[in-house]
Amino acid sequence: MNTRQSLSMATAWLLATRAFAAESEFQFVGKASDSGSLVYEEHHVVAGTCNRGIWRPDTHSVDYRKPDTGRTFATKELHYQHSPLRPEMTFQQPDFNESLIVKQDDDDTLAIRWHTPSGKMQTFDVSFNDSVVVDAGFDNFVRRNWDSVVAGRSVDFRFLGPTRGEHYGFVMEEATSDKTDAAHIVRIRPSGVIARFLVDPIILGYNKSGALTDYIGLSNIRESEEGNYTVHIRYQVTRQPDCKLTP
Repeated sequence: MNTRQSLSMATAWLLATRAFAAESEFQFVGKASDSGSLVYEEHHVVAGTCNRGIWRPDTHSVDYRKPDTGRTFATKELHYQHSPLRPEMTFQQPDFNESLIVKQDDDDTLAIRWHTPSGKMQTFDVSFNDSVVVDAGFDNFVRRNWDSVVAGRSVDFRFLGPTRGEHYGFVMEEATSDKTDAAHIVRIRPSGVIARFLVDPIILGYNKSGALTDYIGLSNIRESEEGNYTVHIRYQVTRQPDCKLTP
């Protein structure tokens, strides 16, 4: 094969690859209310690819802003190079001198570094398997199981509690709520008997296209050093990716 033939084949391969995996961007804004009062906004920018017509995230940045001034008071960066369900994460909330980092050390261990508001550094090494979901990976988990969501079937999984250095059993199941008129409503609740008394369920709303419309539950944003906000976040898509969100 001569050089010209090799270049032609390489060009054809690149064009074919781009046809199956084109870069795209997904943007949305969330407004978080606590007891009816707007307490903060989330501004999300997700860069990813459309692979065979289905969206897959690569990186995800979130700015948390004060609604009255627009000041960014916290940030989160997510990287999905290992799995859409288990992103590596860096979260910072300088107002409380807090940071949280989750990295994948190897094929079965998550390394966690938590700088607490009290000034202590806590570290954990947590083993995991394919059933474990990390942070915003829950959104991709819902979409990966979209057939079950639409059919009302429950799905078991495990969710990482990074500040506790452990993951816990949860169930995603169909739900109803008078707080949202979303096309699809799911509840995420602990599956363990003891955990049910310690952790309140989370309610999620999705539109027919698979975009998150509502989050009702405990926030990752601190109200004080003692605890976090409990919020209802209403999301609005500002830029749709150039392909479907669900299979």
